[in-house]
Amino acid sequence: MILALLLTGSTLNNQVSLDRIRRLTRTSEFDFARWTLGALGVKIEQSSLGYSGYLPDEDREQIVREYIDLTRIASELEARQLELTADPAIPQPSLEAESNQLEIRRIRERLAILQPQAETVLQEQEAVILEDMGFEIAGLPLPPVSFRFSRLPLSVVISPRNIIRQDASVQLDPDLTLERQISLETDLEDTLGVSALVVPLGGIGTYPTMVQESTSLTWLAEVIAHEWAHNYLFFRPLGFLYETNLDTSPEVRTMNETAASLFGKAVSLALLKRYFPDLVPVPATNAPAAPPGEPPPFDFRAEMHATRVRVDTLLAEGQVEEAEAYMEARRKVFWDAGYHIRRLNQAYFAFYGAYADEPGGAAGADPVGETVRLFWERSPSPASFLKRIAWMWTYEDLQRALER
Repeated sequence: MILALLLTGSTLNNQVSLDRIRRLTRTSEFDFARWTLGALGVKIEQSSLGYSGYLPDEDREQIVREYIDLTRIASELEARQLELTADPAIPQPSLEAESNQLEIRRIRERLAILQPQAETVLQEQEAVILEDMGFEIAGLPLPPVSFRFSRLPLSVVISPRNIIRQDASVQLDPDLTLERQISLETDLEDTLGVSALVVPLGGIGTYPTMVQESTSLTWLAEVIAHEWAHNYLFFRPLGFLYETNLDTSPEVRTMNETAASLFGKAVSLALLKRYFPDLVPVPATNAPAAPPGEPPPFDFRAEMHATRVRVDTLLAEGQVEEAEAYMEARRKVFWDAGYHIRRLNQAYFAFYGAYADEPGGAAGADPVGETVRLFWERSPSPASFLKRIAWMWTYEDLQRALER
């Protein structure tokens, strides 16, 4: 329980006073202690019952499939319900809206029954994959795989204006309205002279870990493994330095997040191949060239990479206001291309730039992500990669290991 609470809450860099930030965020912060104690109680109950162990493999896999399918249907019905209740052309209350709401309630009740079963099955399946990879100690991976489907808190990310660097992040109530999010960003920026952005999260490395509900089993398996990797790293220098803020350098953060992302994708693919082979993603193929006379398709990662590189250049030259004006102009370009980014600022790049498991994107020209990817490619296995990078203290350690 002590470990679970250590892994939660806010992350801080000494450049920004957490007390000054929390004066503005305290009333909107997420209650990690209550969530963790509740989740631990549920996990103890699930472990004591052990009902999934008595089911045939086919029934276990069917539980996961039904949970994913019903989650998708519930999401579609809830989106439809929003349309029915917001459209002024539809009489209120409409019979369709009432019927739709009853169906949502029925499906959510069934999901509440399925959730602990689906969690247990996925935990055991991921544990088997981790054991096969070489993480078994006394018959199980350590730490044991444990997660809870949950509505995740939002996170407000703080970066200086004159350089892209995550100085702090504070987790917020998931029910925070958009108006309150915008007001909080404005208050932080006006009071502290920083760049702030409220962002959604997909998972958090508490214990049990928090995982966002999703209709994609590929994504779920990846996030479960991603957060397990953070828990694994916590007991070794790279993760301990990061989680306890003993080393808050951007390089260490990027090493952590990129390593966990690469590892999560490998575990997800292995799990799908073993238990859900029909859901294995089809390898991407090169898109056909645009017909003569037509513009090439919009490449989000390439465009975001170019944007980050230009912003870094402007900030290095001390042109902060010019960089912010440029980011807003580029945000409109992304919006017109179908990528609805609410705000594009230094905090956006500070948060998303740390996830550098693929070339390009928000990381820009930062060499750390590329170095981690090279170390991944040259490692004999995912387990070898994670076990070796876990004992690195600095980016220089990674560079030396890559040279060897």
